[in-house]
Amino acid sequence: MTMTEDPNELSLFLHWGPITALIVTLTVTLTTWKWWPPEVNFSTSAHFALFVLLNLLAVYNYVMAVLTGPGLLPRRWQPVHYRETKFLQYCQKCEGYKAPRTHHCRRCDRCVKKMDHHCPWINRCVGWANQAYFVYFLFFYALCNLHAAVVLACGGIRFFYSSYHQAQLFHNGSLTRLVHYHFFSLFMCIMSFGLALGIVLCMIKLLFIQLSSILKNMTDIEHWIVQKAKSRRYMHKLKPFVFPYDLGWYANLGQVFNIESQLRSRGIDWPLRKGCDQYALTCEQLAQKADKRNRTRTYKCITPATGHWLPIWSQGLMVTLGAPCTDDPRISLQPDDLVRVTRIRDYWLFGERVVDKDQGGGKVDERKGPIRGWFPSRCAVDITHNQASNGSGDHCAANVPNTTETKRRVGKKGKFGKRNQD
Repeated sequence: MTMTEDPNELSLFLHWGPITALIVTLTVTLTTWKWWPPEVNFSTSAHFALFVLLNLLAVYNYVMAVLTGPGLLPRRWQPVHYRETKFLQYCQKCEGYKAPRTHHCRRCDRCVKKMDHHCPWINRCVGWANQAYFVYFLFFYALCNLHAAVVLACGGIRFFYSSYHQAQLFHNGSLTRLVHYHFFSLFMCIMSFGLALGIVLCMIKLLFIQLSSILKNMTDIEHWIVQKAKSRRYMHKLKPFVFPYDLGWYANLGQVFNIESQLRSRGIDWPLRKGCDQYALTCEQLAQKADKRNRTRTYKCITPATGHWLPIWSQGLMVTLGAPCTDDPRISLQPDDLVRVTRIRDYWLFGERVVDKDQGGGKVDERKGPIRGWFPSRCAVDITHNQASNGSGDHCAANVPNTTETKRRVGKKGKFGKRNQD
């Protein structure tokens, strides 16, 4: 998605995800049409009309999921009452606060209302506004590909059966010659059958995941937050966390598939379970982030890191083979850079480079590339204990205030306070 306030939705289709989906769909559809039963009667015509209808419904919902979008929170958004900002997270990228159930997507570079996940096949996030279209697309796309797989399987069986009998009937011919003559058509039939069957299995899995989250009214991101809340509250001997948006399966379905209920929330004001607070989830996120800062370790770069995904020439074979299998970015580092590390692996570390805003006469660091991501562990050393002993609390997690203190102080930071940042 583009970074402008009103993106050109048509340009979203010029991406490898939609282009690949279009090519695969055309391949399966045209091959199925080529191998359709040759008989012309009412049943075969109705059969073909059903196949066309399922394809049209799948394409329609796919296009609507892309064009509608997930629902973007306006840049520099803030609640009506400023006192509520102490319960919300602040987004540095969008320069505003995050509404409840809103998360920032680094691929879209925007805060997304009720973000579930970013889908590369539609080149957009799945969220508040387009989740219903996305689920409909999964359902109809699974049906039309299942239909195509059955037709292709029957067509292939009929081809071999008729070819065998034809070879037996004509002594001057052979089954091998007939198969060789129709090699390309047969190859397309087998390949399209495999594509269709694979698509059906993937769509069923995705549909199951989506419906499970809808019935609980819990996105994939919120599910992860709830899981961490259970562990955090158990360790701190606190009351169990109650997810505030689970209204029961029937009402949860209405939050997605009932247009009136969907529009009533505007993606910001959500109905709650009885006895729950509208900021219960956001406060839990703030507490988890505070705990995360307490676990953060500070590393200092000693050798340059290129930021390459496979740094075989600069870091060696073992570091390259041990690269994390995620789409998180890689960051480039220079000697003396400080990095706040939150994840540690054998050969790689994940953290955020500390940007010195005072360098260059008060100018912000203008180095290109992401400041948060993975980098080889051999490029840096842990200096957390040294900073703690020197009393430098700027990057040391030991001096981060607790959640209650953070909430108390956030209201004193001006219009766009920075205590609850990403």
